[in-house]
Amino acid sequence: MSEKLNARCHCGAVAFTVELTEEGFNSARRCSCSYCRMRGAVAVSAPLSGITITKGADTLTEYRFNTGTARHFFCSLCGIYTFHQRRSNPEQYGVNVACIEGKSPFDFACIPVMDGVNHPQDGESGVLGYLSFRPEKGEDQ
Repeated sequence: MSEKLNARCHCGAVAFTVELTEEGFNSARRCSCSYCRMRGAVAVSAPLSGITITKGADTLTEYRFNTGTARHFFCSLCGIYTFHQRRSNPEQYGVNVACIEGKSPFDFACIPVMDGVNHPQDGESGVLGYLSFRPEKGEDQ
């Protein structure tokens, strides 16, 4: 497994460490399901054993919808999505890259967008397209 990275919600009430899968930050992606479209986060992959809550476990709130399989966790104080247990792979968490110390969704030039409307558990799915970020020249990101 990779190194332990520090992560937290916006207000700091929830803190955790995360060890990403072998793919590391190359696992970054977005999803087109109704919830993820509204949430807009870039997620990276971690095994279930890869997350340790170090602060605020009682502050995390869980949300489930549709089949109720995916478990989405967010801070009940600031509302930031931290991570979720995936329906597509229940042995993994998707972790909000913006919660990881020193990382930003804008660190990725191109992010695959997965077809979450036509879920892998329900039949055909895959990459719908790509979301890109190109900083303006001269901008210090």
